[in-house]
Amino acid sequence: MTFIILIAALLPAILLGWYIWKKDPNPEPMSWILRAILAGVIIVFPAAGIEMFLSSLLFGGGEPVTLIGSTIQAFFVAAIPEEGLKLLALYLLLRKNPYFDEHFDGIVYAVFVSLGFAAIENIEYVFGTGEDWLGTAVMRALLAVPGHYAFAILMGYYYSLYHFVDRSATNAIKIFAMPVLVHGIYDAIAMSGSVNPIIGSISFIVLIYFCIKLQRYAQKHIKDLIVKNNASGSTPVNP
Repeated sequence: MTFIILIAALLPAILLGWYIWKKDPNPEPMSWILRAILAGVIIVFPAAGIEMFLSSLLFGGGEPVTLIGSTIQAFFVAAIPEEGLKLLALYLLLRKNPYFDEHFDGIVYAVFVSLGFAAIENIEYVFGTGEDWLGTAVMRALLAVPGHYAFAILMGYYYSLYHFVDRSATNAIKIFAMPVLVHGIYDAIAMSGSVNPIIGSISFIVLIYFCIKLQRYAQKHIKDLIVKNNASGSTPVNP
């Protein structure tokens, strides 16, 4: 049974990783893909420590009891630390990577860093819910893991845009700001249910709608980078 639960926890990340790898016009070496996944796994641990510290600092170790509090938790305890560590991992991974030579590569590496993180997080949640593991696995497979995947697409998109196309301050800011924004909104909607059950019922519907729109938005960014990839030699500007 433990093996089945483990597969249920890991399968969403595996499938999304396979999808983005197949989308890559010139797939990256597997050794570098594994490095990206490992980087995502490693940052889970400092992320957990930072989040515990910030939660204790802001809420005394408890849970927020207002919508404002849950929104603050969503952005400052979850989205900013997690996306910050993902960006740090991505930067360290790509700064001397000889295979980071095409537009689409930014998305590929960002996604695998994020899926490494999401896979470990998913294991913690699925195993942590005991007998209700199946329900948790299904909900997170449909919402949380694809959420991390979409946040990563935005980070990778703007990372490549900045690296290969336009090194403007706007693109530099968007590398971090865009995934934080969508991650924060996602978590704010999801966490609102813990404050008020009635609001939680409404927010669940809103969350599903938001996730559908987010995946479509991410897909547009995938297509855009594939077009840019095919239209140029993907040589970095002003390296």
